[in-house]
Amino acid sequence: MQLILTEEQKMLRAMTRDFVKNEIKPIASKIDEQEKIPDELIKKLGELGFLGVSFPEEYGGGGFGEVGYCLMQEEIARGCMSTATFIGAHQSIGANTIYIGGTEDQKQKYLTPLAKGEKIGAFCLTEAQAGSDSFNVKTRAKLDGNEWVINGEKLWITNGGIADIVSVFARTDKGVSAFIVETDREGFHAGPPEKKMGIRGSTTNPITFDNVRVPKENLIGTDGRGFLLAMKTLDAGRLGLGAGCLGASKELLEMSTQYAKQRTQFDQTISHFQAIQFMLAEMATLVYAMESIVYRTATDYDQKKDVSRQSAIVKLFCSESLDKIADFAVQVHGGMGYSRELPVERYYRDSRINKIFEGTNEIQKGIIAREVLKKNGVV
Repeated sequence: MQLILTEEQKMLRAMTRDFVKNEIKPIASKIDEQEKIPDELIKKLGELGFLGVSFPEEYGGGGFGEVGYCLMQEEIARGCMSTATFIGAHQSIGANTIYIGGTEDQKQKYLTPLAKGEKIGAFCLTEAQAGSDSFNVKTRAKLDGNEWVINGEKLWITNGGIADIVSVFARTDKGVSAFIVETDREGFHAGPPEKKMGIRGSTTNPITFDNVRVPKENLIGTDGRGFLLAMKTLDAGRLGLGAGCLGASKELLEMSTQYAKQRTQFDQTISHFQAIQFMLAEMATLVYAMESIVYRTATDYDQKKDVSRQSAIVKLFCSESLDKIADFAVQVHGGMGYSRELPVERYYRDSRINKIFEGTNEIQKGIIAREVLKKNGVV
């Protein structure tokens, strides 16, 4: 399938690429070193509409849908995967939970400021005993009059320490349910940020809910049907993650190609060596396949098709491919690829988490296998 972009989509890509070049790439290493995305950068992202690009204009978004979101995330990740992760947690899963399952009133009240970048969002699902086994959440929500009272702990929450509005999954008497929680509610506590190997600029925190009270109408969707909402939301999250992996892979391929044509050994540039050529060829082949499945799936998503299997495939293949491409890039650059003087080593560190969050790759294989078996091998 050939991806044919509209003029508006081409403009979005060009605008994002220009923003990344001028605003993100110059400070990407600083974001990594200081383990923080500057508030000024977050403000600019919001003002330019990047934090709601996928949502309809009626809710303050850009109206570009999932294809537009993937185009944007691809370009953002070429500059900084920490920033792409921040945007993904905010838009693709945090705010998207409200968009997918929320009422019109909830969308107007909560989604609109999130889409405009006036508020920051997060997605609170993971717990100590509910990582891959996400159905087994222990956080409880109990109805007390006209309020839900939430108690429990969440772990590894991206944007947890900076979010204004979070989508929380907790167990009620009817099963797992979803709630909108404003983080200035009494009893909401974000712990210190985790010290991570990669995506250091992305804030990741444990969250404690100590008798947090929210209005009865902050229940998202149907009581007891929250797990299905979480899984549907993660379909988009995994797809956006694939787009980020694609962008980082394209950047690494470009850097590696340019370096190979400049680096001289044995009186010639290393681009003449078949070993280097083969690595570049494998990188290019993986990028081609990644791009194909990302935008094929994004197009299906915008057409309201069920993309659970396809999103799992995108997440699995793109995260595995980026890992290979990052490793090739380090090898092509040799010692310089291992040095913090160049951004290659940062991409190498940032890459590894993609095989873990948004559902481990082992979970993705299970999702894919179930669909394959269900359809007797028909893809």
